[in-house]
Amino acid sequence: MKPFGYVVAPDPASAVAIVTGRPGAAFLGGGTNLIDLMKLGVTAPDLLVDVTRLLPAKIERTSGGGLRIGAGVRNSDLAADPRVRAEFPALAQAVLAGASGQLRNMATVGGNLLQRTRCVYFQDVTKPCNKRAPGSGCPALAGEHRNLAILGGSPHCVAVHPSDMAVALAAVDAVVRVEGGAGRRAIPLTAFYRLPGDEPDRETVLERGDLITAVELPAPGCAAYSAYRKVRDRASYAFGVASVAAALDVAGGVVRDVRLAIGAVAPVPWRARAAERVLAGRPATAEWFGRAADAELAAAAPLPDNAFKLTLVRNIVVRVLCELAGPELAGEAS
Repeated sequence: MKPFGYVVAPDPASAVAIVTGRPGAAFLGGGTNLIDLMKLGVTAPDLLVDVTRLLPAKIERTSGGGLRIGAGVRNSDLAADPRVRAEFPALAQAVLAGASGQLRNMATVGGNLLQRTRCVYFQDVTKPCNKRAPGSGCPALAGEHRNLAILGGSPHCVAVHPSDMAVALAAVDAVVRVEGGAGRRAIPLTAFYRLPGDEPDRETVLERGDLITAVELPAPGCAAYSAYRKVRDRASYAFGVASVAAALDVAGGVVRDVRLAIGAVAPVPWRARAAERVLAGRPATAEWFGRAADAELAAAAPLPDNAFKLTLVRNIVVRVLCELAGPELAGEAS
């Protein structure tokens, strides 16, 4: 690991100023992803600016009836919060589906949103990678891509975003609060991440020195009737092959409101807008849930070794929506 300096900033504004003015500086929160990448040589900051004790670490009610989650809240505390569990169950389930108990005790909400892909070519500095070294190529296209993107990729990158939490936040219309050189601003989570295009090294809309301070959730609405389902190669401590966060409001057997996001299939947490449009005002049945999934996946461009994700994602979407619609439909998804 390259030698680096360490400083504890006295306040968020000072932390932002340090990182903005020093190209080799990086924020340090829980460090559960950053330190791993430093050990691998993927990233090599020359100064770590510790913001662990500067960021809000509380979950508070907003004036609009939602929740404001401080960027310093530990993942384990987020999943255990009674308000999150009752009003945003998909979020609590997504957090518990990620990492191990020890890592959740260290990882922060802000850091979780900024974790980097686990593509093997990105993590291996002996291999080319457009995300790590722009212009060097994407060997995953012809190499190991089983767990990579079927939606939103480009000829320059097909890596997937690894966060479970971000998928659930995308489904419930979360907003990311940021403080930076341009002042404070609010960014919808669905606009926070960038598709790779021809600049796969630019993963978010953040500018140099921007610091995530909080995530805000609106009043729950149908998010109170939500669930998160993750499929992985082993039962614990594994990144997803595919996942779904869904919220559903049914009245009289008809879909009144639906929110759907898919994980581990795209370079960003994938909000399934096409599927939502199909389902609006339609019967809450397995047939229509399948049609909605098909509409979303119509834009997919799978590679030879990950085409199985099309069937997998369709099945997860149908199953989760059937379970949310009621026990009489759960059997239809079997």
